Amino acid sequence: MIDAETLLQLYLAGGFPMWDERTDEIAVFRPDPRAVLEPGDHHVPRRLRRRIAARPFRITTDHAFPEVLTECHRERDDGCWCSMDMALAYEELFEMGLAHSVEAWLGDRLVGGLYGVCIGAAFMAESMFSRPRQGGTDASKVVLVQTLRRLHGAGCVLFDVQFENDHLLQFGVVALPDETYRSRFASAISRPMAWPRIDEDPQHA
Repeated sequence: MIDAETLLQLYLAGGFPMWDERTDEIAVFRPDPRAVLEPGDHHVPRRLRRRIAARPFRITTDHAFPEVLTECHRERDDGCWCSMDMALAYEELFEMGLAHSVEAWLGDRLVGGLYGVCIGAAFMAESMFSRPRQGGTDASKVVLVQTLRRLHGAGCVLFDVQFENDHLLQFGVVALPDETYRSRFASAISRPMAWPRIDEDPQHA
């Protein structure tokens, strides 16, 4: 069992939980090195820049947190790592204003998004998804870049993505040694930052 307070304490300690659906157990991870993206100094591939400039989606924040949470863990190739208890805890953090989602819409259809936990000026990105078959090609990438840009403007100094992978390498992911990460994390969570609200309609740009 895990609740919102326990989940928050894990994040404050610099860790995060992952559920193993095979064993029904929750483990706490603190990778060394830790993968981060720099909010003000990330790379955006040229093709994706053109895609974003075309404003293919309506981008919002916190409009559909439970739906984004569900979609992020549906039909994953690496298995579901968010248990029902964890999902409820994240929803409680959302109600407390500590967890957030960013959504991509095509009309009234949710086609992509991400969610994570925000403490001070640190954002711990948990997962993202897109639905290409529903018109959401590149939706998760567009959402990621828009989130980085908006958080940078709001004063975010740490955007934690946990692990390096091929998908994130294209954005200039940086691997921080644990000591460096802990120092930056402690500094970031001590800084106040208001979560940036987004409600961009591509038809009225």
